[in-house]
Amino acid sequence: MRVIAGEARGRTLTAPEGRTVRPTSDRVREAVFNVLYSLGGVEGSVVVDLFAGSGALGIEALSRGADHAVFVESDREALAAIETNLATLGLDDRAEVVARDVWSWLEQHTGTVDLVFADPPYEFDRWDELLAGLDAVRVVAESDRDVEAPTGWRLDRAKSYGATVVSILSRVEQPGQPVEGAP
Repeated sequence: MRVIAGEARGRTLTAPEGRTVRPTSDRVREAVFNVLYSLGGVEGSVVVDLFAGSGALGIEALSRGADHAVFVESDREALAAIETNLATLGLDDRAEVVARDVWSWLEQHTGTVDLVFADPPYEFDRWDELLAGLDAVRVVAESDRDVEAPTGWRLDRAKSYGATVVSILSRVEQPGQPVEGAP
């Protein structure tokens, strides 16, 4: 597993041992970032990598110019891999590693982020709840099945890569909310 593009291009990433972490393949990451580039890229963005695993998605975003990335993970081996990867690549000054589960992070997090990567275990079935709790402009959801866009979200793209389905969703205006810049 390696960084696909940007300042850390070609550098190798460490993944935790065992079957609890399923790193996003290089091929899928490259395709995801190609789509994100067509939607405006990640340069200058604030990114959150939920269920971060090895941190490959957030690290790829940092390598491609994201200003800051938060990695949320509860597995100790995965946390060690993320910290090793960030330090080895010299990206740790633009990153925060949060050792807690996603739900407790969501309860305490405030502020809007530009981009969220959500790559939970494949049996995950709480997408509506997760998306409702996120204050984000765009979410990249990785699953073993289609992720439907709940109220307040729009599905921009969905594509299957073998057993992996990547859905890219964008926040839409909620009924009754004023349009930004309107009188």
